[in-house]
Amino acid sequence: MRPGIRVGVDVGSVRIGIARCDPGGILASPLETVRRGKGDLGRIVEIVAESEAVEVIVGLPVSMSGREGPAAAIAREFAVHLSQLLPADTVRLYDERLTTVTAESGLRERGVKGKARRLVIDQAAAVVLLQAALDKERLTGRPPGEIVQGRP
Repeated sequence: MRPGIRVGVDVGSVRIGIARCDPGGILASPLETVRRGKGDLGRIVEIVAESEAVEVIVGLPVSMSGREGPAAAIAREFAVHLSQLLPADTVRLYDERLTTVTAESGLRERGVKGKARRLVIDQAAAVVLLQAALDKERLTGRPPGEIVQGRP
């Protein structure tokens, strides 16, 4: 497992969930929800700098069959724009199938209801995404997902 803090990013149409892991890459924790739109990329760059993160994992929403639809195209475009604002080879895309479903289920099991759940679901999905990527790297010994090339 490579050392260093990673930031997980779950890109939604309205909100972006942000999670972060410890320097050992063991445990992902919720960090913040960023409003999608003007200034969102800047805020994520700030979070990466404040966290001294070595990598950013952006969720890639693919269907259960593995096909990429419009949401995946949006996530890819977002990841490319983010990668243009960060050092080369910092941003990776990682398959996020079922992260929101898993996060929603976990919040429901803990008794988080209605509006309170909507306020934290994006962060919870980012935690599920980042934890899955960390676990995959620990299991395989290889960085998870695919590197985003935002520069020619």
